[in-house]
Amino acid sequence: MTSVSLSTSAANALRADAVVVAVAKGPKGLVLAPGAETVDEAFDGKLAAVLTTLGATGAEGDSVKLPAPAGVKASLILAVGLGDATEGDAFDAEALRRAAGTAARALHGSKKAAFALPLADAAAVEAVALGALLGAYTFTAFRSEAALAGGKDPLAEIALVGAKRGDKANKAAVDRATVVAEEMNRTRDLINTPPNDLFPKSFADIVTTVGKEHGLKVEVLDEKALTKGGFGGIMGVGIGSARPPRLVKVAYTHPKAKQTLAFIGKGITYDSGGISLKPAGHNETMKCDMSGAAAVFAAVVAAARLGLQVNVTGWLALAENMPSGSATRPGDVLKMYGGKTVEVLNTDAEGRLVLADAIVRAGEEKPDAIVDVATLTGAMMMALGSRTFGIMANQDDFRDKVFAAATAAGEQSWPMPLPAELRKGMESPTADIANMGDRMGGGLVAGLFLQEFVAEGISWAHLDIAGPAFHEGAPYGYIPKGGTGSAVRTLVQLAEEASAGAL
Repeated sequence: MTSVSLSTSAANALRADAVVVAVAKGPKGLVLAPGAETVDEAFDGKLAAVLTTLGATGAEGDSVKLPAPAGVKASLILAVGLGDATEGDAFDAEALRRAAGTAARALHGSKKAAFALPLADAAAVEAVALGALLGAYTFTAFRSEAALAGGKDPLAEIALVGAKRGDKANKAAVDRATVVAEEMNRTRDLINTPPNDLFPKSFADIVTTVGKEHGLKVEVLDEKALTKGGFGGIMGVGIGSARPPRLVKVAYTHPKAKQTLAFIGKGITYDSGGISLKPAGHNETMKCDMSGAAAVFAAVVAAARLGLQVNVTGWLALAENMPSGSATRPGDVLKMYGGKTVEVLNTDAEGRLVLADAIVRAGEEKPDAIVDVATLTGAMMMALGSRTFGIMANQDDFRDKVFAAATAAGEQSWPMPLPAELRKGMESPTADIANMGDRMGGGLVAGLFLQEFVAEGISWAHLDIAGPAFHEGAPYGYIPKGGTGSAVRTLVQLAEEASAGAL
């Protein structure tokens, strides 16, 4: 993976393939951001004018390359946009992350680059490091050697110039950024892995292997244990596949933990819709329906690697949703873990079924809070688009805390309500509840369904990441095409706040 280091060298004096500087949109045109001073000197103070001539605007996502002049040891200058200029040296952390990600993507094929971006404090150092590491991500595990030989390797080494190398806060910022980036990229790898290679058992095997590496306790319930234990939701979804389901528990504990969290991830390794088959054109990306489980897994590993003083248990509800002679049918009634019965009206509303079993099981351990993460509903994408996830909760103050954590972590989210009147639509004449309700507000209906399985006295939040979990368009900032790692940063932020006893 790409490495990040702090350098005391001036940007113009560092031996590298490229120097990255930042520009912004000022009231009278393009302006150089702090960090570009020594490079500007090499252009006799005319770098902004040259970049303007080449079409640079300073807008977010903007990037312009030009040859380095005499006085700069690198051969290439890359200018990336930060958006609107600000007073002083400080820029928004997300703008820094996106600019660094844009630069890292633009420098694929280079070995080393000096990033001379605004580094006003340790938070800025972390933002630049994280954005660069995420932007350098590529997924090549399934490409042939011949295809790889004709491509470009990701940027190998990044030197951050302008921050004190011996400063403990800056070093800690780089270390944290590295852990979070590596775990987000682990999430991306899992999401991008094709479903013939990643299925419930193979996913569980990966968790077991990685868990041992990081001192985590891993328990795996196979189809026999799930049947015996009464996990009717997970079994009901997975029973139609030749690859049986799993429930994986991965736990990190700390002797000085102040609080205990349970993270639950939807892990549908492929979703055909089951008997309620998805229409043509909706199947091709359904390998991403395990994004929630991947995010939860990565967040638990990150908590362990960061040594957070918190207990975090991840529950990965893994299944393939396939149509077959043994598959659950619309109209069937499932007896869920804990005894509640559910009439299945649509087998493509399967995520809430596997999550419900895991929520009840997690609640038995009496955590301080439960947070589930799922690519759950197309309705949430209709409401919030493809870059923002929705947050629902059984307590307004807890929902606000999760929203604040997501905002602090730099992830786009929005708090959503759970209107009580929508519960009536899930009434069933046959079972305790149906897995479908009103079509309008479908994302909220799904949240209300899950709330039914939360034990009294436990704070609970539901993150519907259907929009941002998988990006189908062109890469931008630090977001690649394919799996994104959505919700990992929010979960890590929550674990850090719980480590301080703040939840």
